[in-house]
Amino acid sequence: MWVRSPRIVTLSPVILLGTVLSALSAHGQGPTIDPAGPDMLPRSSRLGRLPGTGANTGDAQDTGAPLGGRVGPGVSRAPQSVTTPSGGLQIPSGTAINAPAALPLTEPPIYGVLSLPEDAGDDAATKGMSLTEAIERFIANNLTLRSQFLEIPQGRADVLTASLRANPVFYADAQLVPYGTYSRQQPGGPTQYDVNVTWPLDVTLKRQARMAVAERAVRVLEARYQDAVRLGIDNVYTAYVDVLAARQTVRYATASVEGLDRVVDVMRQLKEKGAVTAADVNRFVLLRDAASVGLQDSTVTLKKTKRTFATILNLPPTEADGLELQGSLKDRAANPPPVDVLQDLALRSRPDILSFRLGVERAQADVRLARANRLSDVYLLFQPYTFQNNAPFGVQSSTSWALGVTVPMPIFNRNQGNIQRAVINVDQTRIDLAALERQVITDVELALAEYEVTKKAVHHLETELVPTAQAVKDDTYRLFQGGEVSNINYLNAQRDYNEVIKQYRDYLARHRRSMLSLNTAIGVRLLP
Repeated sequence: MWVRSPRIVTLSPVILLGTVLSALSAHGQGPTIDPAGPDMLPRSSRLGRLPGTGANTGDAQDTGAPLGGRVGPGVSRAPQSVTTPSGGLQIPSGTAINAPAALPLTEPPIYGVLSLPEDAGDDAATKGMSLTEAIERFIANNLTLRSQFLEIPQGRADVLTASLRANPVFYADAQLVPYGTYSRQQPGGPTQYDVNVTWPLDVTLKRQARMAVAERAVRVLEARYQDAVRLGIDNVYTAYVDVLAARQTVRYATASVEGLDRVVDVMRQLKEKGAVTAADVNRFVLLRDAASVGLQDSTVTLKKTKRTFATILNLPPTEADGLELQGSLKDRAANPPPVDVLQDLALRSRPDILSFRLGVERAQADVRLARANRLSDVYLLFQPYTFQNNAPFGVQSSTSWALGVTVPMPIFNRNQGNIQRAVINVDQTRIDLAALERQVITDVELALAEYEVTKKAVHHLETELVPTAQAVKDDTYRLFQGGEVSNINYLNAQRDYNEVIKQYRDYLARHRRSMLSLNTAIGVRLLP
């Protein structure tokens, strides 16, 4: 570019002074492209902290340095960061929402009278939604899971980002442009015009190392999502058993009201004959009324448990009240394998264990990435065209080309700290994996113990306590009708029977939960 204007010549000292003052006042200013801007922040994950994270990821080198790298003064002053869009890859560290919290158990009514119905052994519903269908609907429709699933395609987008190559830089300039013209009295020049391209060369294969980290991070995300599904299904288990238990409580409360209605009728007939007093009748009326209140409360509890179950499955509230479930509180499944078999199955099947094993691989990939970042890219400069204007001197102008290379010398910064951090992170992830494996072994052992204890308790109640309490109550009632015992004796027998039935109901629900909790501890649906 030629500059001949006298006005520019007049203002040139002002421009020069302003340039100097700007340089003095901005001696510490960095590049206009901030390498630590928002795009450099690690992306968090809704699946919690990912196993294997902890080491520094992405480009550890100073991207604010100029590219440089040519023969002669015609060189790009652009910062290195312009070669990589959005400041480079940052693998998500995962510090956001963890796996779903366990659903609290629904407390049964604390008052009321319960009795076994005549078909006490047949509590299974054959119509309605099965547990398998509920699990499938939960996986397909639960909004939290659907949101967390989108972490996986986002992780695959990180793989795409990691695979991108650095962009070359095109640069053109004009140098030694005079204020006015060159002459023998004002020698200089010749004016030179340059066109060059700077190409970054990844000599340490950082791109392949970044891709390996991103691909392993996706595999960890997939395992973490599977673990979120596992824990979410455990909430489905809890809500499912809550509905079955509430439904069973309604059956027992209904049977109790019907039975006490018959007793009240008998007491009123005895009162008419003068065998009992009005106070005796009122005692049984009060007991019948308590049973009616318990029936109403158990009906409300059943409605609440259905609403909770429908919310987990993302069903509309209008469908909640009419929701019916197949299944029974009874254990009709075969006994599970021994504890050592279950523990081995859990160590092979649980997705949280798998996520930490994949996390070790991801941490090892971080080490390779940190070592690849020991050296910056080598910048190859090709200047295909240089034009030197010799017209002011009356000689022929010339063209030329140039080839250069810029190699950062790793004297002070070889990424030593990040390499050490990445190596330590591998050991840390392995320790976390060992701790989790030990916890899984304990979880399976405790879940199996709960299953066995509750199974024995239910069997003992079914075969001994419930029949004995039923026989005592029936015998006392017959003796009471014959006038051989007082109504107080019958009321005590009824109260003892009621306590046994409540205990039987509680252990049925507890054992059914233990069956499904064992599935969660193993990571496989072993029991129906």
